[in-house]
Amino acid sequence: MLLYIHIPFCDSKCHYCAFNSYTDKFHLKHNYMKALVKQLEIELKYLDDNNEKFETVFIGGGTPSSVKFEEYEKVFELITPYLKVDCEITSEANPNSASKKWLEGMKNLGVNRVSFGVQSFDNKKLKLLGRSHNSKSTITAIQNANCIGFNGINCDIIYGVQGDRFDSLKEDFDTAFSLPITHLSAYSLTIEEGTKFFNKSEVKIDDEELSYEIFDYIKSCGFDQYEISNFAKAEKFQSKHNYGYWQHKEYLGIGAGAVGYKNNQRYYPSKSIEEYISNPLNYEVENLSNDDIKVEKVLLGFRCSTGVELSIFSQKELEKVNDLILDNRLKKDKTKVYNLNFLLADELALYIIE
Repeated sequence: MLLYIHIPFCDSKCHYCAFNSYTDKFHLKHNYMKALVKQLEIELKYLDDNNEKFETVFIGGGTPSSVKFEEYEKVFELITPYLKVDCEITSEANPNSASKKWLEGMKNLGVNRVSFGVQSFDNKKLKLLGRSHNSKSTITAIQNANCIGFNGINCDIIYGVQGDRFDSLKEDFDTAFSLPITHLSAYSLTIEEGTKFFNKSEVKIDDEELSYEIFDYIKSCGFDQYEISNFAKAEKFQSKHNYGYWQHKEYLGIGAGAVGYKNNQRYYPSKSIEEYISNPLNYEVENLSNDDIKVEKVLLGFRCSTGVELSIFSQKELEKVNDLILDNRLKKDKTKVYNLNFLLADELALYIIE
């Protein structure tokens, strides 16, 4: 069982961000955290009923570091009895608001992994993206996290932005790898409805060769790719939480705009902070059929190194799998099939299960 906690507050709204977050509702933080605790108290009963514990916890956003660490104390008081001994507990953070005091406070509460939304070390690119921090504050935040003793430190980098070239991105990666990070997420920019970039398609560049060039360079720097956008310095630094999603494990979704998954249902608390505070237990529910779950398992399994169980395929689908193995697109062992090129994940999955 996994736990996701959503913090929908941000100091500024990035131009590419489609996540549920707000820059003008900071006055609701305290009441929001009280409502979050109320939802969590109810949801934890599911673990009691099923004799479950959390393998991982992920605090995302929004910007978790925009909320004082003291506001998380009740959350950790509630979840601590439900944590496995080696539970991975991650919090996202913005370099601007992740002060040394905040990082120390979260570490003392139990957070052992921190993920910084860096995106770039180029101040001009950061301004184009609508980021509120600069390169210097990022470097300081990562160094502070290392000194405090976090087991894992992730750095997010965005590529595929107007003006990106391999040389300029190499500078970003070189700076990141000169810092004490253990994990890197390299995301291709996506343009989504409702963002400031939505009507500015020229901001995004599509260059598949650039992606391959980036992946090869990251690998040459000692970070192995284990998912289409994720790279780790060693296997122990891979994101266990993300792996849980890709393996289709159940997870509790706590907070406004969070998503939960249990009993073959996906549930969605209200995205409105005000509505969530008023009733944090008001969910929309989506029932997933066996076919829905199968499609998700194949799509997710081909995006990462976890692979897909051969047992879920029909005989006709297995024939297609074998064709792709002969074509050197896939490989298999006794129980699973694995994708050899994550960038082709969707194409291969849809070919097999059309």
